[in-house]
Amino acid sequence: MPTAETLHCPNCGAAISSDSAKCQFCAAALATVACPQCFGMMFVGSKFCPHCGAVAQPVHSADGTPLPCPKCKSAMNSVQIGNRSLFECPSCEGMWVDSTTLQQICDEREAASIALALPTRPIAPTTLDTNFHYISCPVCGQLMNRINFAHISGVILDVCRDHGTWFNRDELRRVIEFIRAGGLAKLRQRQQSDLEDQRERLNAARADAATPDTSLWTTDIPTRSNAILDVAGFLYGLFK
Repeated sequence: MPTAETLHCPNCGAAISSDSAKCQFCAAALATVACPQCFGMMFVGSKFCPHCGAVAQPVHSADGTPLPCPKCKSAMNSVQIGNRSLFECPSCEGMWVDSTTLQQICDEREAASIALALPTRPIAPTTLDTNFHYISCPVCGQLMNRINFAHISGVILDVCRDHGTWFNRDELRRVIEFIRAGGLAKLRQRQQSDLEDQRERLNAARADAATPDTSLWTTDIPTRSNAILDVAGFLYGLFK
């Protein structure tokens, strides 16, 4: 699993792990909120996101019926982060994002990276978590599928095809970083390359099917007249 990043306590300024519940030096509670740009977690009171540098904005409550957290079963809060509404668990700090909202977030982040001409970066390899269990969708209660986002990101998410996607703490930020690094463009290039390879194989197979197999042909098959002459010669020699 990726290691936690180091942030600074907004109360005493000490360097502490981003996944700490409280400061180990001054014991201040370290409540966190999500950055409206990269959705990385930052401490309340931070002026700038430590992950992407965006200006911190207050998180507002949004209208919506509370949903049970699929991870820890706590009641998730409907919140407005930036211009998007989603559900956030106050206990484990995971996020539930419906399918439409997730698509909008991905489209916006990719469009922003293209508009700013951000250079593509190598996608850092990640260690996949093999110690997991399937969790249920908070809307329909069905077990969700585990899917590698964009097939190449290395971020394994719990997805309900009909209702949305569950993100453990900072997984949505990792998805945003993957998009900003040109991950979706790399995916489309790979898909285009695979499509061209399939087309070439199909054309080759069609060409092979249209070409007659001459390996079964032979030129020493006797004609009918030659066969008759051979038989007549044999009989003549037998009775001579």
